[in-house]
Amino acid sequence: MSFLKINNLSVDYEMRRETVYAAKNVNVDVNRGEIVAILGPNGAGKSTFVKIALGLLSATSGEITVLGKTLTKNTVDIRRKIGYMPEHDCIPNEMTGVEFLIEMGMVSGMSLSGATERTHEILGHLRMGEEKYRLISEYSGGMRQKIKLAQGLIHGPEVIFLDEPTSGVDVKTRDDLMHLLHFLDHEF
Repeated sequence: MSFLKINNLSVDYEMRRETVYAAKNVNVDVNRGEIVAILGPNGAGKSTFVKIALGLLSATSGEITVLGKTLTKNTVDIRRKIGYMPEHDCIPNEMTGVEFLIEMGMVSGMSLSGATERTHEILGHLRMGEEKYRLISEYSGGMRQKIKLAQGLIHGPEVIFLDEPTSGVDVKTRDDLMHLLHFLDHEF
């Protein structure tokens, strides 16, 4: 079964009486166990593609299936099985990392004890140490990236979309994130 299948996807916008394409006739077929990276310059449509695959934006034309289900007809069911690490910083500064992840786990339907256990497991893999108890407002750029990744993993998704996962991080943090992603591919 394809985890993600896209047939003839196009997204266009009208700008100054001209049609501008964010994506045009895209075809993708990703199977279980495959890791796919979308590369391109700023403005190439990478984030738009991810948001469409998540059901956050609608395509102008084409068909998308995620986990074998058509996205537009099953969006809520599919979203429960998808993890997402957004490019932009949209995490609450007034919470600790642990509080935020436990809340995200519970929002995803986990019990308090299940969300707490999973939070500490993920943050352990991310080598967050005692920093996980600090307010997110005090986090460095790399720590913020780690928390965004953790919130995308908290509910044990079948598929995860990472939008610019190593943006703005130092070399060590990038290596830690890449190591974790390799680990996740084999263990989670």
